[in-house]
Amino acid sequence: MTTETKSDSDGYGDGGGIRGAGARGMGRAALRGLGLALVLLPGAVLCFTLSLVSIVLIPIGVGILTTGWVLTGVRVFADWRRVLAAEWCGVLIPSAYRPVPENANPWTRTFGMLRDPATWRDLRWLPVDMTAGFVTALLPAALLIYPLEGFALAAGLWRVFPDGYWYGFVPVTGQATAFAAGALGLGLLFLAHFFTLRLLPVHFRLTRWMLASNQRELAERVKVLTDTRRDAVDTSAAELRRIERDLHDGAQARLVAMGMDLGTIEMLLDKDPEQAKRLLSQARQSSADALTELRELVRGIHPPVLAERGLGDAVRALALRMPVPTETNVDLPGRAEAPVEAAAYFAVSEVLTNAVKHADADRIWIDLHHVDEGAEGAEGAGGVGMLRISVTDNGKGGAAIGAGSGLAGVERRLGTFDGVLAVSSPAGGPTMVTLEIPCALS
Repeated sequence: MTTETKSDSDGYGDGGGIRGAGARGMGRAALRGLGLALVLLPGAVLCFTLSLVSIVLIPIGVGILTTGWVLTGVRVFADWRRVLAAEWCGVLIPSAYRPVPENANPWTRTFGMLRDPATWRDLRWLPVDMTAGFVTALLPAALLIYPLEGFALAAGLWRVFPDGYWYGFVPVTGQATAFAAGALGLGLLFLAHFFTLRLLPVHFRLTRWMLASNQRELAERVKVLTDTRRDAVDTSAAELRRIERDLHDGAQARLVAMGMDLGTIEMLLDKDPEQAKRLLSQARQSSADALTELRELVRGIHPPVLAERGLGDAVRALALRMPVPTETNVDLPGRAEAPVEAAAYFAVSEVLTNAVKHADADRIWIDLHHVDEGAEGAEGAGGVGMLRISVTDNGKGGAAIGAGSGLAGVERRLGTFDGVLAVSSPAGGPTMVTLEIPCALS
């Protein structure tokens, strides 16, 4: 078991991810925009087409079976963009989906999701994403690549086109006009220096404008929060019943048995000292076992390291107990409120358990940092900042938030604090689970 801890964020902990000086930052923005454009276009077209066909087929019954799952895929696609917006550009896009019951039948799932205003925001966003979204994602790369064509024409490539060639608004017919094309390319490269880093955030702000709820949907947001609070109350009641059961079946039973042993020892002390000694040793062991069970029970309620040293050290301690090499990257300048720290800790614990049990991962990375209200784009956090945790593993992938999944419980736990859970887990891996909780640090 190996645990590596890093205190720096390698340039990604500032909430922007692409901010960097000179050509390195420009190149990173261009590559990310190009990669995003190549993925979003087929993804948006596929999601929109499948959604439209599935909804149209509802009257004949086929759509009732398929629409719920297709819309779930659309939500996964939208949540992936929320994660990229936060990680790359610090643009926070809140999510306000109504929770779907874990064991819902196809009818309930389909019409429950269709009654959700957030579903229709997703469907309105997809055509914008495959048009204006594609263009704004591609522009950073175009601003860097297109000037290279002008330089190539100035270097002699124009001779390949004997009938002339248009570069922008310059008709290239000879060496003189080729130099003009090169000058235009130089001007475009100069503009790229100022605009490349700004264009990708424009793309994600467009996404936020389409996906985020507005003031008229505040009542819907209140309903979502009410549902998550109800889940929190039910979870707390179940946790209390578990504690009562563990105390009754574990430590209490051992203490009762120890009391009976002590009564027997008292009677045998004069008659059979040897037997009394054996029972005394057994009572001592029972007391030690009861103490161990009580400690384990207390640790399950609230780990001591979390209360004493905070979330960062608690996550590091959690990583140390993992059976696979786990690298932690923590950047927390302060502490969140105790309930937020507890929710984040147990959420990370559940995600790590899933990675070991189900993903067959042999390496895990944990990144934990906080974006405060002064960071670019943090206005989406409501002025309090955002605690952001990502857990990545190199396992077999295929993780999903659904009925019977431990991630569904994590999502409900985070929902109590207006938090968001996003999962990216293609078949074959890797899996990246991102948790975001609005909070302030003290």
